Amino acid sequence: MKLRKVLSCVLIFTLLLGAFPTASFAAQDSWQPKNNEPFIFVHGLNGWGSDEGINSLIPYWGATTGDLMVFLNKNGYECYSASVGPISSAWDRACELYAQIIGSTVDYGVAHSEKNGHDRFGRTYYSALVPDWGELDENGKIQKIHLIGHSFGGTTIRMLVHLLTYGSPEEIAATESNDISGLFIGGKKDWVKSVTTVSTPHNSSNIYYPLKYFGIYDVVRNFSYLYAGIMGRSFLNGRFVDFHLEQFGLTDIPGEGGADNLLAAIYRAETNNEDTCAYDLSPKGTAELNDMLEITDSIYYFSYSFSTTEKLPIIGAEFPKLNTNPVIYLTSLIMVFMPEFKDEYTQVVYDDNWRSNDALINTMSATYPFDEAHKDFDETFEKGIWNVMPVREGDHGSAIGLFADEETVHSYYLELSDMLCNLPD
Repeated sequence: MKLRKVLSCVLIFTLLLGAFPTASFAAQDSWQPKNNEPFIFVHGLNGWGSDEGINSLIPYWGATTGDLMVFLNKNGYECYSASVGPISSAWDRACELYAQIIGSTVDYGVAHSEKNGHDRFGRTYYSALVPDWGELDENGKIQKIHLIGHSFGGTTIRMLVHLLTYGSPEEIAATESNDISGLFIGGKKDWVKSVTTVSTPHNSSNIYYPLKYFGIYDVVRNFSYLYAGIMGRSFLNGRFVDFHLEQFGLTDIPGEGGADNLLAAIYRAETNNEDTCAYDLSPKGTAELNDMLEITDSIYYFSYSFSTTEKLPIIGAEFPKLNTNPVIYLTSLIMVFMPEFKDEYTQVVYDDNWRSNDALINTMSATYPFDEAHKDFDETFEKGIWNVMPVREGDHGSAIGLFADEETVHSYYLELSDMLCNLPD
């Protein structure tokens, strides 16, 4: 256990700078799923998937509490953890997620690729996570899935569902009808049963402002591309980490190669200012995503926010709890004591309601996208509206098991899995 914690400390520092987990399960002959609709777990910024070597050291889902996918599988839940670009935009990640689930070549779209100066196609997934996704079963019912996303993974699954439902008019206009990806056509709202976001920055985070002001935001972004470019053409690419940046020529497709000249690829990625996670996570980028993304009336939406702060009884001020991950304790402290201000572009007022946070995301931001309908949890669930679940205690990492109590983490995800399994049609 001590060794696991030491490894976790080393890896989480790298995580903050830019690289990485999830997990799949080992097949069991006697295993019978409790759910007819599989769960697809999607990692956040700098995350990794079950097919990456780092996951065997520390799984993204479960972290120091053990492999959550294995645990849920042993309890009868069919779960898969996807692997998408750790520092890519929500659009690119959604395209990769679609191809991985359905088993096809990643198509980033003609219009999108031309606009952002990268290749249209990425790698090919020869085996699907859910081979019969979207098809009719023996009872004439469409095979659906549940989508669960942590942090930026929540934004990714929102993008996927939007495209599945509404398609992309820009891609339809720019592409021959016999050449367009099924993702951009739309009309697939019945392919998803539910969307669950965990500590997702639906409305950005006020930690963006000090990071941007002191230049840290840009330094981390630049370093991430350099790190990805070097690691993504090394023997560790696809074996230990996978950056999914072949569309920019920055990394090899694992086992296939294809990376461009390193400096040229970094320049291409650096001069692309909007097709990045950095832009999508900024207040302006998040607001633009919220303007674009629309809720689907036939899908259940759930949001879980976390808080690692509390009001001290004597002074009445919000303060990070002592059990907050020390690596991100300072960011929580900064978010708590930032002065009240108003963003000129989004018009959001960062007042006392924004002080509670999980050390990276404001609790307020993770509740629901401000431009979409919502209701607080009341023992009943509605489709086409955000069902805002009660705020849970913990920081951004403990939401997925990092330095968390194993029983608490397992109970949370068992309750979530059971709830999703029992949602009415």
